[in-house]
Amino acid sequence: MSDLLEGIISQLGSGGLSEIAGSLGVDEAKASTAVGMALPAILAGMANNAQSPEGAASLATALDDHDESVFGQLGDLLGGGGTGAGILGHVLGQKQPAVEQNLASQSGLDLGAIAKLLPVLAPLVMGYLSKQKKSQDLSSTDLGSVLGRQRQSAETSRPGLGGLAAILDTDGDGFGLDDVARMASGASGSGGSKGGGLASILGKFLRR
Repeated sequence: MSDLLEGIISQLGSGGLSEIAGSLGVDEAKASTAVGMALPAILAGMANNAQSPEGAASLATALDDHDESVFGQLGDLLGGGGTGAGILGHVLGQKQPAVEQNLASQSGLDLGAIAKLLPVLAPLVMGYLSKQKKSQDLSSTDLGSVLGRQRQSAETSRPGLGGLAAILDTDGDGFGLDDVARMASGASGSGGSKGGGLASILGKFLRR
């Protein structure tokens, strides 16, 4: 499990997941599954962009305008405030509608809920990355490496998850949401079931 994913989920906490579920009008289990699929999608898009020196430098500059206090502004984000739409425009570009459609089909949430969720999560990802950049004094090159390792870590823990990097690929290889769904539910890449991954982290915050 990636430190970035675990860190974001941990900082969001049980209260944050509960707020998201309430705003979307779904139970916490459904909300956690959707969050567990959407966060890797956003991070993979950022990792893809940050692999070029120009993209990494642009991300590093953008992070200077964000900080971890955004986690305390979840209510405003759920109300439609914040910079989420703009962030997603940079991260996902023209593939955003296709990503939303795929997330909706795999997560069990309708398209409207997914379209509301992604702009909420995007500023949280930026806020957490900004925190890491400042606390670890990361350069733009370091950021690209950290995000690249996040993608590789996800692929190692769930074979095939590296397909997330294809979100913005010009060759249009597609978006491996079936693999994201397996990771979110704790299923193995071979189709078997086992604990761990995002499911175990999210489970800590859900009231069973």
